[in-house]
Amino acid sequence: MSSTENAIAVRGLVKKFGDFTAVDGIDFEVHKGEIFGLLGPNGSGKTTTIRMMLGLLRPTEGWIEILGVPIIQNPGKIRPRIGYMSQRFSLYNDLTVEQNLTFYGKAYGLRNEVLKERMQTAVQMAGLEGHERTKTQDLAGGWRQRLALGAAILHEPELIFLDEPTAGVDPLSRRAFWDLLYELVKRHVTIFVTTHYMDEAEHCHRLALIQRGKLIASGSPEQIKDEKMHGQVLEIAPDDPERTIKILRDAREASDLSETSGLSIEEVSLYGALVHVVSVDIKSSKAQISELLNQNGIEILHMTVIEPSLEDVYIASMSDN
Repeated sequence: MSSTENAIAVRGLVKKFGDFTAVDGIDFEVHKGEIFGLLGPNGSGKTTTIRMMLGLLRPTEGWIEILGVPIIQNPGKIRPRIGYMSQRFSLYNDLTVEQNLTFYGKAYGLRNEVLKERMQTAVQMAGLEGHERTKTQDLAGGWRQRLALGAAILHEPELIFLDEPTAGVDPLSRRAFWDLLYELVKRHVTIFVTTHYMDEAEHCHRLALIQRGKLIASGSPEQIKDEKMHGQVLEIAPDDPERTIKILRDAREASDLSETSGLSIEEVSLYGALVHVVSVDIKSSKAQISELLNQNGIEILHMTVIEPSLEDVYIASMSDN
């Protein structure tokens, strides 16, 4: 894809802090008008990556182009064209909704009727009509989150960077926030979002999975599942999940050490009260697992073959790298 169709292009990006490598030679592109997610657990290198893309950290190695501008050489040139929402929402808690929006609007160079109109739009988008004089500290997390997004887009940027924007926010507020993101995409805004919520990443048009500073997969959620998922997922609801995990992992290890054909299990993972088993021979494995757990006194409430989640794929991708 040509650079004119990309909002972001990253090549060979490395960031070292002394002997520690936080980001290790990553490459990706973000197409204009899409939601692109960088998915990984805390400490995987997501925030370091986004800070380099914003020109707040200088890379140790590599090249970054944002909206056609080489960011390392011209970090200030793209700032009027982008928006940024950090993990802490970047709001002043002792200021009111109106005061926060006024402050950020003027910081973006907005004045008079233009500022007033943009502020009104931001308040409506956040659903805060009638709360303009409420202090930000008195707003619930979901309202603060939407207000922070409104502040970040007052100047109508072409590209928005969101760093863990829904961390610590309840599920209903997270869903409402993503509805707002889709509305922005309809206006041809490009969104780059980091998250550690696997279910949230399913809403991205494309994404990259990062672990310990390295990209382990990239593409649409469907592409990543097709390319990285070697086998099917068996979901088990046992009466004792932790003991079930131990039994299945011990059986997998014994099978790996045996020269004869044993239980075919690729991965075993705990999902709350459920256990997910990945196997390339799910029909045979399902019967063997059922027999094994019954022999060990585990009651199975249900056992079903399901579509893999991104979390299943992430775990499978980690084992491949």
